[in-house]
Amino acid sequence: MTDPSATLTVDELAPRLNSATVIDVRAPGEYASGHIPGAHNVPLDRLDDALTALGAATGKGELVVVCASGARSGTACGRLAGQGITATSLEGGTQAWARGGHTLDRPEGARAVWPMERQVRLVAGSLVVLGILLDLAVPGARVLSFLIGGGLVFSALSNTCGMAAVLSKLPYNRRRAGDAGLDATLRRLTQA
Repeated sequence: MTDPSATLTVDELAPRLNSATVIDVRAPGEYASGHIPGAHNVPLDRLDDALTALGAATGKGELVVVCASGARSGTACGRLAGQGITATSLEGGTQAWARGGHTLDRPEGARAVWPMERQVRLVAGSLVVLGILLDLAVPGARVLSFLIGGGLVFSALSNTCGMAAVLSKLPYNRRRAGDAGLDATLRRLTQA
């Protein structure tokens, strides 16, 4: 079985960017906000649909998985390793890439979308505050805050996030109209 904890630094990836296949597992809206040049978007929730193409891509060189910070790409590498596909996660993700002075590609007309981690923090924090405030009018409503807190603890322990999965389905996190989508990405991966 391959090592799902293998990582690569920005300084290690930069000189081999042209020979590596970079897979960005963020939601399409996040990807459109700025991605590593040449990266292919395969959202984490669609990773299983891409296993054949990703397996084929590993035969053509190094497979590097990236997200905003490195958390989702680490999860993706673990899932790929479970399928016998060797992949490496970029430490610090696109945030580290940009901090390292490297450019991010942004499609024409793409609007900025917050990284998923920031979206989760906003929604979770808002729901906790809402539960506390509602409890002033409806005794017992603070259970909402308890449930959100429990969900965050489970998310940290399991390295999964149900709230992120739900938020990724919102329209601003989905592909734009006219975007060829995952099928076109998979065709490019198998042809490359």
